[in-house]
Amino acid sequence: MTLDQLLEYAFANECSDIHITVGTHLAVRRFGTLQIINPEPSMDEAKSMIYELMTPEQQKIAESGKDLDFARYCMGGKFRIRVNVYHQRNNLATSIRILNEAIPDFESLKLPDVIQSFCKLPRGLVLITGPTGSGKTTTLASMIDYINKTTPCHIMTVEDPIEYIYNHKLAMIHQRELGKDVSSYATALRSSLREDPDIILVGEMRDYETISAAITAAETGHLVFSTLHTTSAAQTVDRIIDGCPMEGRDQLRIQLATILYGVVSQQLMPLQDGNGRIVATETMVMNPAIGNLIRENKTNQIPSTIQSNAALGMHTLNSDLKRLLSTGMIDRKTAFTFTNDRDGLMRMLNVSV
Repeated sequence: MTLDQLLEYAFANECSDIHITVGTHLAVRRFGTLQIINPEPSMDEAKSMIYELMTPEQQKIAESGKDLDFARYCMGGKFRIRVNVYHQRNNLATSIRILNEAIPDFESLKLPDVIQSFCKLPRGLVLITGPTGSGKTTTLASMIDYINKTTPCHIMTVEDPIEYIYNHKLAMIHQRELGKDVSSYATALRSSLREDPDIILVGEMRDYETISAAITAAETGHLVFSTLHTTSAAQTVDRIIDGCPMEGRDQLRIQLATILYGVVSQQLMPLQDGNGRIVATETMVMNPAIGNLIRENKTNQIPSTIQSNAALGMHTLNSDLKRLLSTGMIDRKTAFTFTNDRDGLMRMLNVSV
């Protein structure tokens, strides 16, 4: 099998990821499940596929023992892929994420209505969170595309790598890639404050330096979007606080209570009929009650506050899992696999242990 044949197969079968490893089978991930592809390519065939993905300069970097992250068009521009090349057992391997060329809208992604309201905020910090492969980047892309269609503004993005390409509509969008256009998220954020942005997208808040720069940007009147690898709103607040030096945590809680306007935590799970995946979300919208809980370090009470404020567009992950169960979109096993509060889901469904 050639690289083009492998890419064509994955694209035609709605696979999200491809794995090529020198010395073993090829594999694809379809609707969240990994599938092995036979026959196994020879070591030279697998290495050739991986090298075909890279430029000569990137090949030299890989040969020096370093990992690479990049995005590129393939199949004559038919679709775009994100590529990570790495080493294992003294051989090359690569993970390929297939990206949609067209940016999906909120309706097709079945995102909650509150997402649209976050796009209309004049300032503040909005976080899209979830585990790897939960669709965070696609959700952010749909938000930026919505703003691009509806609001004349200047948007700066900092990404690693750039996945979705935005064409200017009502907005002007500048996209910066780590390693090519800028050295780090924090550097790009500090620089962006002098570049007249209205909205800043930070691909990921990986460290405290980036978190601090993002908070400063939100405090100075910008709308900032970013992601974290957390699975609930409360855990998101805790992760940000825990990344701060101990002596600065009380001040950070006050800052967060002021500038954190919303958190959407999401999980992608298989549909009950096996023909696709659907997103389940937890949404938190800042209000005085949640602000007080953050300031007073009582984040363990955030889930109950979310449950009691459904009128503001909030809901817990368990509430959304219950909704998806009641409509037959997912089965009970899936719900209990993806919940972050198994006991709470049991009580909600009135199920005994």
